[in-house]
Amino acid sequence: MKRIVILGGGQAGGWAAHTLRSEGFDGTLTVVGEEPHPPYERPPLSKAVLAGRAQPESTHLFPPDVWAGLNLDWRAGARALRIARDARTVQLADGTALPYDRLLLATGGRPRRLPVPGMDLPQVHTLRTLDDARRLGDALQPGGRLLVIGGGWIGLEVAATAHAQGLSVTVVEARPRLCERSVPAEASALLRALHARHGVRVLLGSQVEAITEAATETATGVTVRLQDGSLLAGDTVVVGVGLVPNDELAREAGLACADGVCVDAEGRSSDADIYAAGDVARAPNPWAGDAVRLESWQNAQHQGIAVARALLGKPAEAPPLPWFWSDQFGVNLQVYGVYRPGCHAVMRGRPDEDRFLLFHLHEGRVIAALGANAARDMRLARRLIESGQPVDPAALADPDRPLNRL
Repeated sequence: MKRIVILGGGQAGGWAAHTLRSEGFDGTLTVVGEEPHPPYERPPLSKAVLAGRAQPESTHLFPPDVWAGLNLDWRAGARALRIARDARTVQLADGTALPYDRLLLATGGRPRRLPVPGMDLPQVHTLRTLDDARRLGDALQPGGRLLVIGGGWIGLEVAATAHAQGLSVTVVEARPRLCERSVPAEASALLRALHARHGVRVLLGSQVEAITEAATETATGVTVRLQDGSLLAGDTVVVGVGLVPNDELAREAGLACADGVCVDAEGRSSDADIYAAGDVARAPNPWAGDAVRLESWQNAQHQGIAVARALLGKPAEAPPLPWFWSDQFGVNLQVYGVYRPGCHAVMRGRPDEDRFLLFHLHEGRVIAALGANAARDMRLARRLIESGQPVDPAALADPDRPLNRL
């Protein structure tokens, strides 16, 4: 194996390239990234970078000398058009055909578009890339009116960041509660209460029908029309309604896909010479009890490293307990595990003081936990989940019962 090509210059692709070199691969290593930037982390884009508290360069995965020292064939701003499996080549938009012995798809995803008129207006933004964050940051001016369509984690983080910058913010969510896919109803209610306390208006069960321009004497804003006929006026719109995996190349090449590239525990696709990692990969996960596609910083890094090792014939590493975090209005929120519908929720702490843990129990065992400003206790909650031991719900709820004794 002398030639490895990585399609995707994000976190998974970046860590895969770094790991391949650190683990001894000395062949030709080509990394193709559609963006002009070297690999970077995305979580700060909706927080510190958007607020102007951090420079874009602070998000880069590696210092410039480390990235340059990997001796890569680094193709920034390049786009792959086709995978020719028989010839083992990748065709780029500039006409280049890249040969490979092994191919890693780390193509990530793109923001889902609303199927309504007005998505292409200049006042309408999505947030996925560094350039997106720059454009949106320029549009968020104190005193402005921001309409956030989508009450998931990205939408709520943007809402909190914009409100802290002095904007009036309204969140429009089509589902009956916030973050419905990832947390139980009790957590959704706490998130809504957090935003309401800070003056963010939240509209649930509200479908967007159209977005139109609305000119005033001083500026051109937008009007969002809801299906019930309501009209919302704003200066800027952010649409955060989910991510579409960039699996088109894999589908066109005949690889097995199902909302992402289907891979085994080592990241191998239905073609033994093609692997996938990060947001685009649907992989077996024992914590979820099924094959899942996880969109998180932790998963992108872990899979990038694990798949790189698998490419070199080294043992596969078991997926860690899923984890992600969010910062909103000065509250650090962490989630461990995978929420399943029908779980029994147990509250510990003081939600009114933004310091609590919400446990999710399935058959008497903790399978997931959400914590607010409770980093130490969340480390103990992680151990409870990983142990798989039965737990007394009353003891979990009692703040006088130390978690480390459970």
